[in-house]
Parts: sequence; structure tokens; C-alpha cells
Amino acid sequence: MAKLIYGDRIGRDARLGPGATATIFDAERKNVLLTQRTDNGRWCLPSGAMDPGESAEETCVREIMEETGLEVRVTRLVGIYTSPDLIIEYADGNRWQPVAMTFEAEVVGGELRMSDETTDYGYFLVDRLDEVDLMEHHLWRIQDAFKTLPDAIIK
Repeated sequence: MAKLIYGDRIGRDARLGPGATATIFDAERKNVLLTQRTDNGRWCLPSGAMDPGESAEETCVREIMEETGLEVRVTRLVGIYTSPDLIIEYADGNRWQPVAMTFEAEVVGGELRMSDETTDYGYFLVDRLDEVDLMEHHLWRIQDAFKTLPDAIIK
């Protein structure tokens, strides 16, 4: 089970884990696509770890396909998130400080489906995400993407 742990500079006790996350909005930009994780039952943006030999954009495209069945095109970098005060601890004992590159992406093909990493999926109203059991660090990314700022955020 993946759990978030917060603490002052807790990242010192973890390994760095680069990965990519996608924010995919509906045509009206009122709803965002979320997936429900198999490991902890919480909702999150489609995302995953970078594999050696691939770019951040390739990671984003691959992870979205693996987790949702959707083919996407990355349209912009929303931000890079690297808080030293947050780690993710997995059931196997591995502890990671995420280095998350969050992108906005648009769907260009495929068909929405579940995977072995997801138990459900759906589009949720951005202004009602407080009603969803959403992983907190993903909420911050959605809020930043929704702002459509001209420059990427670095946190």
C-alpha cells in the first residue's frame, strides 16, 4: 500500500524517484481525469515512474496508455514538484521522494479502460475535488494546471 508521509526534510531518508503525471481535462476544462489506485484505493492523476532511456514526455505518454488505455499528446509542462518534506512509502518498504514532472495532455486516441494499477476511472469536477479521496499532492498539481499559467511551476 502506498502512503504519503510528511515531515521536515524527510526526503533525506528516501531515494529520488523521477516520474511523470498527466492532467487531462474535458473539452470545457471543468472536469479532470482521475484513476483509482489498486494499492491504496485513493484517487490520483494517471502517473508513473520514469524508465531508464526514456524522456519525461515519453514517460507521460507511456504511463497514460498503461493506466488508462488512452493515447495522449503532451501539450505543456505544468510544473516540477520535488518537496523534500514528502515521501511515498510502499508496502515493500521502499521510500521515495517524488520528482514529479506534471504535464497537461490531450487525448488523441485509444479507449478509456482500467488496468492492473487501477480499479476505477472517471472525470471529476475540478471545483468539487474536496469531495474525492484524492492524494493531496495530486490536488496541488491539478490546481496549478487549472490556472493555465504562462510558465511552468517549480516547487
